[in-house]
Amino acid sequence: MAADDDDAAGLTRGVASRLHAFNRYEIKYLVANEDVPAIREELARRMDRDEHCPPGGYGVWSLYYDTPALRFYWEKIEGLKFRRKLRIRHYGDLGAITDDSPVFVEIKQRVNRVTQKRRVRMPYDGARALCDRRELVDTGPFGNEVLDLIVRLDLRPTVITGYQREALKGRDQDVGLRVTFDSRVRGRDRDFHLGTPAENRYIIPPRLTVMEVKVNERVPYWITDLMARRSLSVVRVSKYVQSVEAHGKAPRSVFHVREEALPETPATPAAPESPGTPTTVLAKENARVL
Repeated sequence: MAADDDDAAGLTRGVASRLHAFNRYEIKYLVANEDVPAIREELARRMDRDEHCPPGGYGVWSLYYDTPALRFYWEKIEGLKFRRKLRIRHYGDLGAITDDSPVFVEIKQRVNRVTQKRRVRMPYDGARALCDRRELVDTGPFGNEVLDLIVRLDLRPTVITGYQREALKGRDQDVGLRVTFDSRVRGRDRDFHLGTPAENRYIIPPRLTVMEVKVNERVPYWITDLMARRSLSVVRVSKYVQSVEAHGKAPRSVFHVREEALPETPATPAAPESPGTPTTVLAKENARVL
């Protein structure tokens, strides 16, 4: 489980943890997979592996809710100073999820440049009761807010995203620093029960990793220096937006990963094409995966 997460002792079916809330700045980069080990090694000089992160990382799966007209999606595209998203998030293997598995119901919102998260941990069946069946679950005022949002805006399951995450945390004067590497970023637009065996597709090219720097106040100078030396540029990329657009629910936007924004990779000889074989980046991004 991620370091961001509450440890809710005594969690039982239908009972939620206390509300967990935090504010921070989040900065994203796209990194070629082959460059990740060297960057991770350099970061390790000043950071520690998150104690909740096993070797190879852990799965992160999120079910996003939106209106039939994709209000939350368009708020992102239009760059509103205040915008938000509602999601159910599960950490770990989807194959083992049951009604009693712990998940988070989370409202993630953006106020100017600050990301704010408020969430409660509860059994999966309780989260589905609240978000899908629109039943009030004992989560205090936060549950009332979630239910009001769902009913008032007619929120519905829209897309799922999933990826493998490795996490590092800062030490000493960088105790508030966190860096994550998200690889094999996938998604789907149906089969919304998290425990259902389902087909996913890459929503970001599989040769790329999303690296995210998360800080409470300012980015340490040595992080900025590291990114400059490696010629990494900040990117505006949203996994939710990627999944919506990759599945044709909305047109491609400036927030989508474009070929010209991707890190360069060594040229390889082109393979012979059969008639009608798609060769666009879009077709490669949308290759079906497990």
